[in-house]
Amino acid sequence: MTDRLLAPDEAAPVSIGHFGGASPFFLACDHAGRIIPRKLGRLGVSESELRRHIAWDIGIWGTSVRLARALDAFLIGQPYSRLVIDNNRPLTSPTLIPEISESTPIPANVGLPATDRDARIAEIFKPYHDRIETEVAARLAHPLLFVAMHSFTNVYKGVTRPWHAGVLFNRDQGISRIMLDLLRAEAGLVVGENEPYSVSDTSDYSAPVHAERRGLPYLELEIRQDLIATEAGEIEWAERLTRLLPEAWRRFTGAK
Repeated sequence: MTDRLLAPDEAAPVSIGHFGGASPFFLACDHAGRIIPRKLGRLGVSESELRRHIAWDIGIWGTSVRLARALDAFLIGQPYSRLVIDNNRPLTSPTLIPEISESTPIPANVGLPATDRDARIAEIFKPYHDRIETEVAARLAHPLLFVAMHSFTNVYKGVTRPWHAGVLFNRDQGISRIMLDLLRAEAGLVVGENEPYSVSDTSDYSAPVHAERRGLPYLELEIRQDLIATEAGEIEWAERLTRLLPEAWRRFTGAK
């Protein structure tokens, strides 16, 4: 088909960072990469802008790969830029395909024809979430904690953010409260509760749909991007979460 968005030799819309699954942890990175399909050029955005947080969650994929290997956790990621389609937005969200991100216009997304929008959903959004559904369903016979991994920019629209990390939640606060306590006990960390974002059915997709609607426990974690923008930072945060996630799970489940 000549009208397809992705050419046969382009990256698959799903990245599997670790196939393991012996532990209860299931990690998902909705904004793991910044690839743009060749057909879309650069969306009318400069290369320097495409390296910024507006295009992807800087550092989160490398951190999550290290964490998944340490915990023997399944890890899935979406390698295409959120400027193409944001995989953590409901299909009805006005920011699913953003016309502006922070203060940067995305010219190629303005007045997008319905056929082009549908192609991004069909070839990027849907395969990613279908794979999550399949992998979660395959693990329901065993305990499972869905962990949505994200990073956030340290400065947003000129305002410096004080948090090093954040724990986000919607209706289900159970293990989130435990993780908040554990992170806040770490020396030198400022940890936000539903900061710098919060989770809702209208603003988020992955945790509400794949976990909360199923009645599964979940965490949505945000790490400030400058803290994981280097290999050393990725290692530090992966090691921290390798310690804290099992402890949070132990406290949540009451395991000895």
